[in-house]
Amino acid sequence: MSTDDRPKSRSQKKREMTALQDTGARLVELSPEALSRVEMPEALRRAVLEARKMKGHEARRRQLQYIGSLMRDADPEPIHRALEIKDQDRLADSRAFQRLERWRDGLVEALPGVAEEILASYPAADVERLARMAAEARREREKNAPPKAFRALFRALRDLDSRV
Repeated sequence: MSTDDRPKSRSQKKREMTALQDTGARLVELSPEALSRVEMPEALRRAVLEARKMKGHEARRRQLQYIGSLMRDADPEPIHRALEIKDQDRLADSRAFQRLERWRDGLVEALPGVAEEILASYPAADVERLARMAAEARREREKNAPPKAFRALFRALRDLDSRV
């Protein structure tokens, strides 16, 4: 008897069901807009929307189990694809945020090449204004003042990038 012919063990069935519940929990975390773009059976969509409203721990846990059981009958591919796209978007946003922090810190530290890197990414950037803001942030830091200009510099960089 090959391994494919054997029936699944109870442990394997439980692992698969838990994985479906975890996927269902991730669906519940999606925004309503993102959820509307995911292809899924209507009963599953209603169950996910219902779970979003639940506040009680036990009720939510039971609803997630129900979502997991509904997912057994659903095509998981579009759901996994939508969650993967969401993860990639989150990662891209995180990288963009980190890049802005690196630029801000580089401007404040007056590191060479930072202004050129900003201009390469955003040719319309007002580098002189950013340099003035960085100088003000340096003065703040030297005086141990609250980081008002430091935050303003980050906001100015963030305004250049619509992703963050």
